Amino acid sequence: MAHQFEEPIRNEVGDGANSRIDEASKVERIREILFGSQMRDYDERFQRLEEHLAREASEVGAETQKRLDALERFIKGEVDSIKSRAALEHGERCNATDKLGRDLAETARTLDTQINNLNGQTAKSLGELRELLLEQSKMLSAEIKEKYDQMKLALEHEAAQIRDAMTGREALAEMLSEIALRLKNEFRVPGV
Repeated sequence: MAHQFEEPIRNEVGDGANSRIDEASKVERIREILFGSQMRDYDERFQRLEEHLAREASEVGAETQKRLDALERFIKGEVDSIKSRAALEHGERCNATDKLGRDLAETARTLDTQINNLNGQTAKSLGELRELLLEQSKMLSAEIKEKYDQMKLALEHEAAQIRDAMTGREALAEMLSEIALRLKNEFRVPGV
């Protein structure tokens, strides 16, 4: 059996190009027999469809061109209208800008005058304020010195009272010590 398969393979290899042409023509004939009428029908349908699509594409192109032309005319009209409005607005804005410049210059002059007046008033007010602060400072210094002297005297008086009280405490402590020693019978009077 292996021998039978080897023979056709050798023939195919030996004949090469001829066998391929024969096979291609055979396949083509089989295809024609099986699908020939359907393929011709499909070809006719595709041909009609292509013609129909070409007509519609041509119509769509013409309609699109018409609409584009109308749109172009409309846009040109709008652009011209916008240009004329822009020119008019530009003129109005130039006039408004000139007027605004004049108004700003006048305002700047007025502000300069007011600032100069304010500087003079401020300098005068600062001088008066300095004098007032100097007087207040002198009064406060005198008041602080007086309060300091009063507090110093009061503290010295309190310190003297505390010293007197401390002396009294020391005497009280000695006396209580003596009483404690006497209660314990440990107190001895020197020289007795």
